[in-house]
Amino acid sequence: MMKVASVCLVVSALGLAVVVSSYAQSSGGMVRGSVLDPSGAAIVGATVEIQNPVSHYDKTTQTNAQGGFEFDNVPYNNYHLSASATGFQGGEQDVNVRSPVAVEAKISLKLGVENQSVTVTTAGDLVETDPSTHTDVDRELFDKLPLESASSSLSSLVTLASPGVSADSNGLFHGLGDHASNSFSVDGEPITDQQSKVFSNQVPIDAVQSMEVIEGAPPAEYGGKTSLVIVVTTRSGLGTTTPHGDVTASYGTFGSSNEGFDLAYGRDKWGNFISVSGLNSGRFLDGPEYQVFHDHGNEENVFDRLDFKFSDADSININLGFTRSWFQNPNSYDAETATAWNGLVVNNGGLGPNGLPVGSADQRSKIRTFNIAPVWTRLLNPHAVLTFGGFVRQDQFNYYPSDNPFADLTPDPGFAGDGQSASLAQSRRLTNAGVRSNVSYINGIHNIKIGAQYEHTFITERDTLGLVDPTGNAPCLNANLSPDTNPLLTNSAGCTGALLPNVGQGFFANGDPVPAFNPILACYDLTRTAALPGSDGCPNSASGNYRFYGHADIKEFAFYVQDAITVHNWTFNLGLRFDKYNGITSAAQGEPRLGAAYNFKPTSTVIRVSYARTMESPFNENLVLASLGCTDPVIAAFQTLVPGGACVTTSPLRPGHRNEFHAGISQAFGKYLVIDGEYIWKYTHDAFDFSVLANTPITFPIEWTASKIPGYAIRATVPNFHGLTAFLVTSSVAARFFSPQAAGVGSTPVGFGVFRIDHDEIFNQTTHLQYQPSKKLPWLSFNWRYDSGQVAGPVPCAGGDCANGPGGSDAVVSVSNLTPDQQFEGGLYCGPVHATPTTPISATGLCPAGLYGSTLLSIPAAGTESIDHNPPRISSRNLFDAAVGHDNIFHTDKYRWSARVTVVNLTNKEALYNFLSTFSGTHYVSPRAITGTIGFHF
Repeated sequence: MMKVASVCLVVSALGLAVVVSSYAQSSGGMVRGSVLDPSGAAIVGATVEIQNPVSHYDKTTQTNAQGGFEFDNVPYNNYHLSASATGFQGGEQDVNVRSPVAVEAKISLKLGVENQSVTVTTAGDLVETDPSTHTDVDRELFDKLPLESASSSLSSLVTLASPGVSADSNGLFHGLGDHASNSFSVDGEPITDQQSKVFSNQVPIDAVQSMEVIEGAPPAEYGGKTSLVIVVTTRSGLGTTTPHGDVTASYGTFGSSNEGFDLAYGRDKWGNFISVSGLNSGRFLDGPEYQVFHDHGNEENVFDRLDFKFSDADSININLGFTRSWFQNPNSYDAETATAWNGLVVNNGGLGPNGLPVGSADQRSKIRTFNIAPVWTRLLNPHAVLTFGGFVRQDQFNYYPSDNPFADLTPDPGFAGDGQSASLAQSRRLTNAGVRSNVSYINGIHNIKIGAQYEHTFITERDTLGLVDPTGNAPCLNANLSPDTNPLLTNSAGCTGALLPNVGQGFFANGDPVPAFNPILACYDLTRTAALPGSDGCPNSASGNYRFYGHADIKEFAFYVQDAITVHNWTFNLGLRFDKYNGITSAAQGEPRLGAAYNFKPTSTVIRVSYARTMESPFNENLVLASLGCTDPVIAAFQTLVPGGACVTTSPLRPGHRNEFHAGISQAFGKYLVIDGEYIWKYTHDAFDFSVLANTPITFPIEWTASKIPGYAIRATVPNFHGLTAFLVTSSVAARFFSPQAAGVGSTPVGFGVFRIDHDEIFNQTTHLQYQPSKKLPWLSFNWRYDSGQVAGPVPCAGGDCANGPGGSDAVVSVSNLTPDQQFEGGLYCGPVHATPTTPISATGLCPAGLYGSTLLSIPAAGTESIDHNPPRISSRNLFDAAVGHDNIFHTDKYRWSARVTVVNLTNKEALYNFLSTFSGTHYVSPRAITGTIGFHF
């Protein structure tokens, strides 16, 4: 804590010092210039517009008394600049914003009849000669996009608007075949921790002005996790001389309500943007049942951006943010109705071993996130800009078990691994502090950037575990070799012919022929009334629970140099990055980044190739547990409760290294359509994934020997055709991983060889249509999302690779390892018999292969399953979302009222994200949800 306080003090002092004497431009650029008449004299009051027809960025300003204009905080991209004035013909110019160095423009207007500014003059305005493929989306587009998740809207936006993204539950998305190996750059601040709403709180989408998603080879300035790099430019109040803001309120299905307020205000030398919002919902997370059980949550956001210009050379911006989220962990039918003990609780009058009513599971989480990020920019000369900034970001994650620990037990009949056998509490703190600096230089054909970055991450993990499964570590076996659940049996020494009060004879010691009773685990077995908490043989015990404490300091240093060289129709990206990682393990690597693009201007065609060598850093969430867990005898004992989870690896997680290659093409067709396509091939040594702690909702990273990920990504955009805008993103990415497990707690079945990981998906696409014939009329927005389905968990099947799961012969499928509710969650049936939450598809647990199937899963035919070439998958799904609204109901100028209605999952499609996933279990997509929103804008 002293280290954290010291770093925070240093960064805070940096921010205060910068405020006194500095200026910053963050991740956006600046376009400034003048509008002149034919004699060279300034034109006062001319209208100047800057726009990108693909990203939909569009801003307008007026020239001042000197004929000058300026656009601040412009996201990096190509833009079309146009000017108009009374008595003059319109003028226009293309500009390319790729650095904080200001782009200077002079627009000369000829005398004549006034023209309106031109949106796009040639197809060449739609393509970029950039070797690294990226997707640009501005607020003008995503403000009307129907988004599935209000609590992780930024993730939903990335999933819908970017190719190469596989959608997962709870706002998680997998970029280009990797498990959430994505990084955000928010106004230049690096954020590489996971942004799913069960890990962290995201930047609120109300604060986002634009987003660039880099799917191609990452430039040298980005490192850590680079499958997708999401560059976010936040909203600013700089230059907003008239206050502008929004007040919105919404209410919809599941009792969901959302209120928001934002305000932008400033002058030419300063500005402030603030956003405040709150969400309350009865379906906060994606649950394991289509019907919602125990799924309430709320979230509160505050974001503030301050901008100051102290001179023409110096400025500063400071980002401040705080978010708090609290939510229940959704219950399955088993957890909600306390049927987890296979009749034990029911037969005992609903009481657990502690004599208290078990009741429904009541597990909850709370996440608090704060962020401070000051940045200073100094204009060194007309060609060079120095940027220097600091940041402190912290996630405080708390997980709370049920008040009665035995309510946390959920079924795990065998290989499924979807049950919970331990009650767990967690308090985890992840603090990331650092400084960054770079110099941008533009002159002639060169656009050079040289920079360095230092990060210090402080990880603190506290876990409390207690065994709540009476069969998990039974010391004695009954005559039929089933584990005996009598709470008085605490030691296997006297099991044979045991004569105890209320205990019969004929017991066998646990260990012959099934796995042995573990005396260490017995110390923390809450089902045994005579267990040994607090004794010398039970370390770190409190109230019968085991306490795990872990701490680590992760230090990362990076230095990079890159140059974008433009020679005629060619653009070359030359970059080199050096990363040094020093934490639980250490690594260092030099990483070349190369790319070339050529623009065939007559046909508006751009071809590109690129290569990147990257060092992939381990995930920080529960990294200490993942790296050291197997050396802890108690954690090792608890991990035996996970199917195939014996601790077979003791190596701490270390950074991986990757070679990736990209080849692509961009083609514009006239002024109304542009298509970008790219082929990707990535090979990674030491590839990351996630697993679970002792069958609880707590997850940790693991590492496989290698991964091979080929695929393609395509995006087609219609900028504007008589009020119609549209885009299509589509991709296919294979995610083939290679065993054995290389590092982390051994918690995943071994012996797979080559296998498809659970976020492998053959094909997905999103089509978005938006139509507004006139700004005085309502608008309509529509999404169509198709997913072919990710790889499912251990689905019962017949023959083939079913030896790795609950399989039968080629003729018979065994489903006995799933509870009736798990069979119901997977949509399983045997002939005309469909599973219900209380009724299995077969009383014997066996079903003829010819009668076996699923309405929600795609199960390989008998004898054909292959974990590499033909694994079970989630069934394909088509989801439709729609929104209709009016931005100015009463057609007023200064004050406006708006209204909209959004429908998510328009057809109420019942579908899964995943099933019995090792990482996260089972989750359904949202049922149909209707939300009405009203807004006041000034």
